Amino acid sequence: MRPTLRQLEYIVTVSRLGRFSLAADVLNVSQPSLSAQIATVEQELGVRIFDRNRGGVQVTAKGEDFISRAQKIIAEVKDLRHAMSSDLPVGGRLRLGVLPSIGPYLLPQVIKEVHRLRPGLRIVVREENTRDLEQGLKTGRFDLILSTPEDHPNTVQQRLFNETLWVAVAVDDLLARGLQGVAAQDLQNRLFLTLDQSHRLSRIVYALAAECGGVVSDEYEGTTLDSIVLMAASGVGVAILPDLYARRQGIYRDEVRLRPLSIPNANRDIALLSRNTESPLPGQTVLTESLRSVARNMGLSVIGP
Repeated sequence: MRPTLRQLEYIVTVSRLGRFSLAADVLNVSQPSLSAQIATVEQELGVRIFDRNRGGVQVTAKGEDFISRAQKIIAEVKDLRHAMSSDLPVGGRLRLGVLPSIGPYLLPQVIKEVHRLRPGLRIVVREENTRDLEQGLKTGRFDLILSTPEDHPNTVQQRLFNETLWVAVAVDDLLARGLQGVAAQDLQNRLFLTLDQSHRLSRIVYALAAECGGVVSDEYEGTTLDSIVLMAASGVGVAILPDLYARRQGIYRDEVRLRPLSIPNANRDIALLSRNTESPLPGQTVLTESLRSVARNMGLSVIGP
């Protein structure tokens, strides 16, 4: 049957790496052989998968559809091999993309709960920013993503919980003295610290700064929540943090003081999202239930049953 599984792997690898030469090295084949195999597939199917140029390759519209389907086929074959070689009950495999501001603080407990309820289900987790999660879901690299729903239109969305936002300030900051929530007027003329603009949190912080009469730093964009906490600790500005991070890690930091924000729009919804062309995947219900259960136990405001 053609195209063969090996030919599908060739095409997916070229798409991932963006160059035939790199793909040939990774696949341990000669570049002429790789090119010939892909050209054979294109000829037999009557489609052009890649446009070649000096800068590498560009996936065509038809090619994106082909690659998305090829990734699913390869994943299914891997699942088949795993199921046949495993002594665990058949449970399936889900590739889950998740925001870095959520993954480490929620998923360890969730994966534990999933394994308790369905021991054979494997959850393969990868942390990426909002923009890359969107691309990964579209191309089929992820089966599901855990992200902010407004950033992923045309998806099936299961809203899970709502996170309030916190502010982190240096220990000698005036805001460090109180225990009550921080209001908008408390942040007037303050410098806000946040992640780079590939993250949804950055856009939330920009809107929050505008509402409070503050300004977002244009001299520093963090790549992790830990990095902006350290900047706040130095007194450069105030770091805006999501609830999960604040509860699970931020409150234990000695170099900063954390206080919740008492501002109407200082929050974000988190949802489990899938492509709108698919019915629920095997194991998706168990994952959804586990996410809500763990979030509820952690004191988050759960959305849904």
